[in-house]
Amino acid sequence: MAIKSDRWIREMAEQHGMIEPFESGQVRENGNGKMISYGTSSYGYDVRCAEHFKIFTNINSAVVDPKSFDESSFVDLHANECVIPPNSFALASTVEYFRIPRSVLTICLGKSTYARCGIIVNVTPLEPEWEGHVTLEFSNTTTLPAKIYANEGVAQMLFFESDEVCETSYKDRGGKYQGQQGVTLPKA
Repeated sequence: MAIKSDRWIREMAEQHGMIEPFESGQVRENGNGKMISYGTSSYGYDVRCAEHFKIFTNINSAVVDPKSFDESSFVDLHANECVIPPNSFALASTVEYFRIPRSVLTICLGKSTYARCGIIVNVTPLEPEWEGHVTLEFSNTTTLPAKIYANEGVAQMLFFESDEVCETSYKDRGGKYQGQQGVTLPKA
């Protein structure tokens, strides 16, 4: 298994629709001043999060249960910025829609700009033949409110291609998150 370069990422996105919308270079300016970069990097792709956030709150004293998740544990926010309460988390989805090839495993990692502020992006795999918007989880590990920005870089995708095609892909298994649109909560 080998990590794939910027040339491979560009080819897969432009010829096979692996990432849409796709930015072939690294975008660092938006005309409004400071911006956290997104787009193709040397060995990965920096994704953006969309403007819909689900901020975790425990106003209902709910138990966090992945088999029976209480949607009322979240506050919905549509904005260019999201402030995550101390020691809490927020969900968002990528702007980009992914179509992962059958011979590829993709790993989502946080960007160092956010990590240096105590904001951690959960490490998430995108399995062979999975497709959809990636639901991202941002944990605020600090004792202060922390801000994340929509339409700017928030995480990096690394692509690993195998020498052989997997026997059973995510699509073959009928994965429950296949084709997800926007922020998707846990499904049992």
